[in-house]
Amino acid sequence: MIALILASLAFIGIHLGVSGTTMRDGVVGRIGLRGYMIAFSVASVAAIAWLVGSYNSAAYVQVWAAPEWWKVVAIVLMLPAFLLVIVGLTTPNPTAVAQEGLVDQPPRGIVRITRHPFLVGVAIWGLVHVIANGDMASVLFFAALAIVSVAGTVSIDAKRRRVLGDAAWDRFASRTSIVPFAAILSGRNELMWREIGWWRPLAGVVAYALFLGGHVHIVGVSPWPN
Repeated sequence: MIALILASLAFIGIHLGVSGTTMRDGVVGRIGLRGYMIAFSVASVAAIAWLVGSYNSAAYVQVWAAPEWWKVVAIVLMLPAFLLVIVGLTTPNPTAVAQEGLVDQPPRGIVRITRHPFLVGVAIWGLVHVIANGDMASVLFFAALAIVSVAGTVSIDAKRRRVLGDAAWDRFASRTSIVPFAAILSGRNELMWREIGWWRPLAGVVAYALFLGGHVHIVGVSPWPN
């Protein structure tokens, strides 16, 4: 369990202590953006591998037992999580890696709903599984993912503001939101389903269905209530 704790702290530290702070700017100034991206990618992959390996080998220590009905809630919540992740990954977005130049373009598609669709999706996934699993290893593993995702939205916003400047970032941020649908409900934007298209949600639903159907084979645990 010690290894998993250390791996979780390393994963959180790399993303929030380096990527989202002025330390990143200093490193970029010394080794260049390309050098930083390579170094950060290697460190991230290593941290994830350590986190997954430590989780798989950790002892099972039950902290709580989630009720059976939570499995139904989890199955329902994982659909929007998959949609946010898949649609987010396939939609141009100035908060995504190397897409800062899109900040002056009007928000489109899923970005109208949330400017951090991928991270919000991963946060939902992590929190759902923290509650559903209830063992210490799962709490550490999925909480680390959720913490990095939730804090990452604020961290990326701050990083984009430093890089793009207050004026450019404020124009974009004023028309979007971190919390899904907040900008739309407040009248700062409007929902345009046609911009999202049909194939992105379809890909998300297919990925969700495949993972739900194969969950017991991939993870070794059935997601369905008894």
